[in-house]
Amino acid sequence: MSEITFQSIGTIHTPHKTRENMPIQPLSARGVKARVELNSEFTDGLRDLESFSHVILIYHLHKSEGYELDVKPFMDDKTHGLFATRAPRRPNAIGMSTVKLHSIEENILHVEDVDILDGTPLLDIKPFFSKFDNRPDAVSGWLDEKWKEENRGIKSDKRFNLK
Repeated sequence: MSEITFQSIGTIHTPHKTRENMPIQPLSARGVKARVELNSEFTDGLRDLESFSHVILIYHLHKSEGYELDVKPFMDDKTHGLFATRAPRRPNAIGMSTVKLHSIEENILHVEDVDILDGTPLLDIKPFFSKFDNRPDAVSGWLDEKWKEENRGIKSDKRFNLK
């Protein structure tokens, strides 16, 4: 693999202090509030973002190391190929979450529905645009079969910690 280097543009501060028992997706984190502290030199880049209801946070899964190509995801008791899951241990430990944007104060974004570990390095912020980001005709493979309303509350466990 060729090397690519990214620099953090900020830090995500959340109530999730450990990986265990964290919500596994923003839908499982309804009402969980957090703040995103952007490095001050990027503050001007937030102009016009306050008019969006949601943003996509792209971040480094800084506590994830290593990976396996066959994994047992949180929502299933069978293994699947890594790239057919959202498992956190990946060749490039990059995560993304669509969160609700409440307000912006200088370089601080106040957000909600956060499934991210406290202290996570922020790589980028993208506006959520419903015309581009929603796909009503999308098919989601094995996840379509596993998704049930009661699965919204699934939390993480130790399965993706280092062995």
